[in-house]
Amino acid sequence: MRPAGKHASMASLNLTPRLDDPDALFAALVAAHEGLPLAASRRLDAKLVLLLANHIGDTNVILDALRTAQATDEPGEEPA
Repeated sequence: MRPAGKHASMASLNLTPRLDDPDALFAALVAAHEGLPLAASRRLDAKLVLLLANHIGDTNVILDALRTAQATDEPGEEPA
């Protein structure tokens, strides 16, 4: 548990696009998975999610992001 007052709460999930180059980021994510067996690819995803969740540091924002991601599956897309 973090000490009270160490980090201010983000309060809500920000869905406004903020990446300078989302295509380059997507390409880097795809490249990081190339050649990995499925289990290693899933471990990489899990590690990345946990690192970013720790960076965000606000459980409510992370849970909002999880709910948003679950609710926005494309029709016909297979569950992960």
